[in-house]
Amino acid sequence: MVVLCRARPLRPLGGGRRWCSPENEPTLERRGACHTAPRAAPRTAGPDPAGRAADRHTAVVRRRATRENAAVTASPTDDQDTTPQRTAPAPAAAPAELSRAVLITLGALTAVAPLVTDLYLPGLPDLARSLGTSEAMAQLTMSVCLVGLALGQLVAGPWSDRVGRMRPLRWGVVVLTITSLLCAVATNVWVLLALRLVQGLAGAAAMVVARAIVRDVYDGARAAKVFSDLMLVMGLAPVLGPMLGGQLLAVTDWRGIFVFLGVVGALLVAASCLVLHETRPARTPSQAPVRRRALRRLVADTRFRGFLVMSALFGVVLFGYISMSSFVLQDDYGLGPVAYAWVFGANAAGMIVGSQVSARLVGQVGPAALLRAGVLLIAGASVALAVAFALDAPLAVVVVPMWLVLAGLGMSFGNSTALALTPHAADAGSAAALLGASQFLLGAAVPPLVSIGGVSGPLMGITMATAGVGALLALVLVILPRLGPDARGRARTPH
Repeated sequence: MVVLCRARPLRPLGGGRRWCSPENEPTLERRGACHTAPRAAPRTAGPDPAGRAADRHTAVVRRRATRENAAVTASPTDDQDTTPQRTAPAPAAAPAELSRAVLITLGALTAVAPLVTDLYLPGLPDLARSLGTSEAMAQLTMSVCLVGLALGQLVAGPWSDRVGRMRPLRWGVVVLTITSLLCAVATNVWVLLALRLVQGLAGAAAMVVARAIVRDVYDGARAAKVFSDLMLVMGLAPVLGPMLGGQLLAVTDWRGIFVFLGVVGALLVAASCLVLHETRPARTPSQAPVRRRALRRLVADTRFRGFLVMSALFGVVLFGYISMSSFVLQDDYGLGPVAYAWVFGANAAGMIVGSQVSARLVGQVGPAALLRAGVLLIAGASVALAVAFALDAPLAVVVVPMWLVLAGLGMSFGNSTALALTPHAADAGSAAALLGASQFLLGAAVPPLVSIGGVSGPLMGITMATAGVGALLALVLVILPRLGPDARGRARTPH
């Protein structure tokens, strides 16, 4: 309420309401300082100057009271959020529907990361011999690229939010093109390592911006469909990459593979300039302090730390297989580049089978049950692989547990991510970033470290089995005891 007081009493006016509060009204009335403000100020008849002056004064009082009441109503209370709210404007030049050409370009950008890591895998032994370096150093050229992909996501995403999608994307594909061509003429492994790191950083920009463009234009079911299509590309690229690399090695060497990547980069530069347009909404205020608090909350959650460890160990299993299988299958089992590419593609298809089985069954048995099955499959098959290598088993025996390990990964990745993010809906972006970074960083670091003395089948098996059993222990000892009854139930799926 607003109290309007003056030093002397006003002339009495009828049909009004008191502006003073009930608790102060008796005192103010005794002092003659509380007046009545009318809802509609009547005009006083007659030539009474004092009456006309009082009417004018009453009108002024009413206007002033209206302004003050509006100010009181608009002022925040202790229970209200005082943070400035800004409505997000429509995206700049964002089309209502992405054309087929745009979708194809986004799919190609999404495939950049697996292509730069997997395309040259059949040529790793040739690369080591050509540069006069060890197998461990040749593996390190893939690991530093993975580190670049992990760190680049943390840089390119905020950058595209700040300056727009096109500038980071175009810089990224331009740098990717240049570094790919420079890798083709590298004269020693140290130069190649530096170029591969930059190549990974640039490739991360392409991958992140492609997803951001979809988020800018679509939401709901349509966005889910487009993301599913992009994830299909992500699943097929690791399968087709080594196969394509093996075919290229039939007509060129590992340097020719990087020239091919340079040509792909040049096509992406042209497509990003001619096909894609800016879709980022107008600039929003920075929320860096909120993100830092979110990261602290996530790390303080014991269950989430369990998922973080398990995700990192999944990365060790996956990248240990990717980086070591080239040497083991070609050097120890005598496969040529083309044959290795076919075996690698067949094993990578196991991930697609595992993910499709999970998608079909998750509504019936729930994500926790599928996660248990997937992690048990990873641990059991990786131990079987280590035993097969230790017994010098033939290739037909070795590839079966390899396939099962990758099928278990395909079954586990989606379910572990869903369960990890379920309690952290408000911090889902930060949680997903932590899970992805741990997977890339540890997966990139461990295989080269354990293979410094040379790559062999038993070493590959022990590395994958240790990580697989470690993931199982994290699930049993940390995660499952902290899952709620709904998550543990067979047919109860979080909605």
